[in-house]
Amino acid sequence: MCRNIRPLHNFEPPATEDEVRAAALQFVRKLSGYNTPSKINEVAFGRAVDEISAAAARLIDSLVTLSPPKNRDVEREKTALLSAQRFGTR
Repeated sequence: MCRNIRPLHNFEPPATEDEVRAAALQFVRKLSGYNTPSKINEVAFGRAVDEISAAAARLIDSLVTLSPPKNRDVEREKTALLSAQRFGTR
């Protein structure tokens, strides 16, 4: 599941709030062991996603790099090529 969390720093255009939240959701799912929490755990689960989203956004906003921003389309294509090589499909 954590393989689905992608780097979000140093991309053009920058990561959106939705992308940061999706990464936080994947992280909380992995930690909790729940894909969807039970009713009794919904509040704690949602609060964790909110807090991790906020922390991740602060982290991404505060990171500094001298490297030029990466292009999302180019990186996506690289990932697709690696996947095709690894699994023999495209």
